[in-house]
Amino acid sequence: MNLPTAIDHLRKNSDAVRILVQDMSDETARRKPDAASWSVLEVINHLYDEEREDFRAHLDQILHRPEEAWLSIDPQGWVTERGYNGRRLAESLANFLQERQRSLEWLAALPEPDWTLTHSAPWGEISAGDMLASWVAHDILHLRQLVELTWSNTLAEIRPFQVRYAGEW
Repeated sequence: MNLPTAIDHLRKNSDAVRILVQDMSDETARRKPDAASWSVLEVINHLYDEEREDFRAHLDQILHRPEEAWLSIDPQGWVTERGYNGRRLAESLANFLQERQRSLEWLAALPEPDWTLTHSAPWGEISAGDMLASWVAHDILHLRQLVELTWSNTLAEIRPFQVRYAGEW
C-alpha cells in the first residue's frame, strides 16, 4: 500500500467533490431524480459522516485497537435519521472538507502502518490495506453519483431544450 498515493487520491477526490457542488443552490442540491435516489445534499452529508464514523474510525480500529468489537454504523439509516436533505449545502460541504483535511493529516502522521493487519467485521476479515483502498474507491463511487446528479439537475434546468446533440449519456 502506497500511503502517499492514497492520500493524494483522497485529497484530489475531495477537491473534485468541492468543484462539482460548491456553487450549487440549496434548492438544486435537495433535488432528487426519483424517490429512490439521493440528492446532492444527501451524498455530501453521507461523505461527511462516513469520513468521521466509518473509514477513519475503522482504519484506526484495525491498526490500533483490533481487540475492540467492530464499530457499528448505519449509513443508509443516517440519511433520514439525521435529516441530510434539510441541511444547507455550503455548511455541509465545509464540514466534509474540514473532516477530510483532518483525515489527510491523520493518515500522513501514521508511523509505518502495517497494511496487513486485519479485524473481524460482520461480513468477515478486513485488512487495513483493504480499508484504505475502499476509502479511496468509496469517494470515486460517490463522485460518479454526483456527476449523475449534476446531469439530472442540468436536464431539469434546461427544459424544454434537448441535449441529443451532446451525445449519449
